[in-house]
Amino acid sequence: MAFFIFIEILNIMSQSIPEELFVFLKKIEKNNNREWFNEHKPEFKAIELEMKAVFNHLGDLMNAHDQIEKIKVFRIYRDVRFSKNKLPYKTHFAGSFARKKPELRGNYYVHLQPNNKSFIANGFWDPNKEDLLRIRKEFETDDSEIRDILNHSAFKSVWGDFKGEALKTAPKGFDKTHPAIDLIRRKQFTFTKEFTDQEVLSEDFISQVNEAFKLVRPYFDYMSDVLTTNLNGESIL
Repeated sequence: MAFFIFIEILNIMSQSIPEELFVFLKKIEKNNNREWFNEHKPEFKAIELEMKAVFNHLGDLMNAHDQIEKIKVFRIYRDVRFSKNKLPYKTHFAGSFARKKPELRGNYYVHLQPNNKSFIANGFWDPNKEDLLRIRKEFETDDSEIRDILNHSAFKSVWGDFKGEALKTAPKGFDKTHPAIDLIRRKQFTFTKEFTDQEVLSEDFISQVNEAFKLVRPYFDYMSDVLTTNLNGESIL
């Protein structure tokens, strides 16, 4: 009986972001050292367990309109080996939601950080050389479909325009006067939406995130089709 009561409590907790998450992350900002963290590790583990339930709940909601293959909760520990910043712990909590590969491309990301620094994101952060060339070739051939998707009022009102890095000029082999050069120059194909602390801690935040991610499906469908076919439209899987 106690086990089922515990599961029910987790189910209720998984509906929203616990306020304790931001309280703890603010404490880390002021006490970013191993001694303090080790003393408060049980507190973090309890919050982490609750957040895993929240992310699993979001994944269940997303599976109603997409196919989520893997949910990854990122570790609180920073990799400081090649960083000038040697603080051992992150001051945010994040997770990613990977679609079913290889036919479904693109990932979703949730980044939770106090002081109004939270955001959600989607897209293609670091396409490999082959994928990047294939995307650019598609834009060069016909950019009408991607522009229709990105300019759809519902999508644009939530996600805005592409974020991420772009070349200052045309990539090698492409005409700098091409009508789609604004798209062809891009190196990353991502979108972000920011949230205040109040919005993150609201009861309907997870629902808002799910609805925002639902709008991404036409974009991901388009990019998945591009990245799983050649320029003749033939499958490469």
